[in-house]
Amino acid sequence: MHTGAELDIRLQRAAFNRALAAGDLPAIGPILASTAILVAGTDSAALSGRAAQLAAWKREFAAPSRSIYVRTPHTITVSPVKPIAFEQGDWTGTTLGGVHQAGGIYTAKWRKRDAVWRIEAELFLTLS
Repeated sequence: MHTGAELDIRLQRAAFNRALAAGDLPAIGPILASTAILVAGTDSAALSGRAAQLAAWKREFAAPSRSIYVRTPHTITVSPVKPIAFEQGDWTGTTLGGVHQAGGIYTAKWRKRDAVWRIEAELFLTLS
């Protein structure tokens, strides 16, 4: 059984995955904190801020051979003292045709502000 906070985060993650699959930038933006940081798994490129991430996703969505990335959370740990949480799970990247390109593990830090859970940071490790 999931706590209310954990369920909210899982729902946000599911919405984020759907937005990535659909190439829906307007749906991604509200899930990211304005200062969100992403550290890529393969080259450790760092994207700092919502605007930088949206620009990167826009380029990815426009690529003829774009990948579909899915994050699958396994554990979500909610802080009992602050409105923050840590998500850990697996990620995969596949072609539009479903061919596996890369995958690994990730962790994400979430913060609830204005009654909404948003991603503050994501860190990826490429394992395949």
